[in-house]
Amino acid sequence: MKKIPLLVLGAALCMANIAVAATVTKSNSDKVIGQETAVLTDAPAVPPRITRKHATKVIVNLEVKELEGRLADGVSYTFWTFGGKVPGKFIRIREGDDVEFHLNNHPDNKMPHNIDLHAVTGPGGGAAASLTAPGHSSVFSFKALNPGLYVYHCATAPVAMHVANGMYGLILVEPKAGMSKVDHEFYVMQGDFYTQGKNGEQGLQAFSMAKAIDEKPEYVVFNGAAGALTGDNALKAKKGDTVRLFVGVGGPNLTSSFHVIGEIFDKVNHEGNTAAPAKNIQTTMIPAGGAAYMEFKVNVPGTYIMVDHSLTRAFNKGALGMLKVSGDEDKTIYSGKMTDEVYLPEGTSMRNAERSQAQAPTAKTKADRVKLGEAIYNNNCAACHQTTGVGVPQAFPPLAKSDYLLNGKAPTIKAVTGGLQGKLVVNGNEYNGVMPAWTLSDEEVANVLTYIYSSWGNSGDEVTPEEVKQHRVAPVKHVE
Repeated sequence: MKKIPLLVLGAALCMANIAVAATVTKSNSDKVIGQETAVLTDAPAVPPRITRKHATKVIVNLEVKELEGRLADGVSYTFWTFGGKVPGKFIRIREGDDVEFHLNNHPDNKMPHNIDLHAVTGPGGGAAASLTAPGHSSVFSFKALNPGLYVYHCATAPVAMHVANGMYGLILVEPKAGMSKVDHEFYVMQGDFYTQGKNGEQGLQAFSMAKAIDEKPEYVVFNGAAGALTGDNALKAKKGDTVRLFVGVGGPNLTSSFHVIGEIFDKVNHEGNTAAPAKNIQTTMIPAGGAAYMEFKVNVPGTYIMVDHSLTRAFNKGALGMLKVSGDEDKTIYSGKMTDEVYLPEGTSMRNAERSQAQAPTAKTKADRVKLGEAIYNNNCAACHQTTGVGVPQAFPPLAKSDYLLNGKAPTIKAVTGGLQGKLVVNGNEYNGVMPAWTLSDEEVANVLTYIYSSWGNSGDEVTPEEVKQHRVAPVKHVE
């Protein structure tokens, strides 16, 4: 190996350091032209791409609001928010921008708040300069030195409590070269919530510091509430579109294993970096207080389920969303189900679906029963029969305008309490599958069936707990 004289090596290193210093100096001294007020958006919307080719002064106005809102069906919570919703407003700026940040604490709030933006180079990420009492406004400024996708959050003590109440959001610092154009950009942020009541317990729930310290959340959700990205609120795209998801984790505690069922991420920018995307990724880990963005093309129509792949969080605590893609099928990429037959090996039978939850509240009116039943349906039935009751063709029969429900209440009660298996004809279509028995109380069965009968063009009948008790059957037990 040829030796390099020390003098030459030293000179080369010196020149490299000068070049780096020049680059940093250039980044710090970009000419700032003009002024604009930042466009802020609520999730899942994202502000438009930045097309200007120069740095500018950007004014950001962000208001803190403490307000009561929906955490899950029948469950409300007092959120502390940046902008009135969880997560906070999406902020989009450009590398080299001078940012003048106004944090406004609404006069009706009870607590002081501040903001720590991970995109800020400076003490506390701005927290030291932004502690703001109710009815006051704080102003500080920073230069966006580093491109990337960053989390921001409240850093007022106790920090974990402020974050757990929903005080987090994302700020994107676009690189000078800009970002490629895609058909859709969406904003999704995961958070864990610690309520004093158990998961599903109705009414206004208070924060539990004990559960937060133990890192045992009752809810893990996308965009501030269970179901915030399902049904009519699902993300939407068309076959052939390119989708970019900006995904953050507010925490305060849990790391997310983010996955879109039925899709492969063409590119993932881990840790929110803008320079080196990984390719062909199935599931990406996003830490609490971290972010990533991913891009993919949707080639096949259908409903794609977004989850934290720590799956009990998705299917039991709320970390589940939907991307609905419209368009014509492409059988060369995905055939769909070709056959569907019951497979029960010798010595087996139906499994029972166990459910652990607090004692169901008692409905006083039919309207109460419908409301309570909707929550039970969404937590237990919607995954198969869909939130609209239309079911899944060739797999799960519809409950909307279902002729099966016209057979009377008794068969329906027996189906829920005892389960179903084998061939079943609903609305002229044959289904051949297994429905597990649900271990629901008489009150819960009455509530969910009343909701089903009262929805989607069905008869409107009310089912009472007494009727459930009369027609209840023992579930078929699983044989090991």
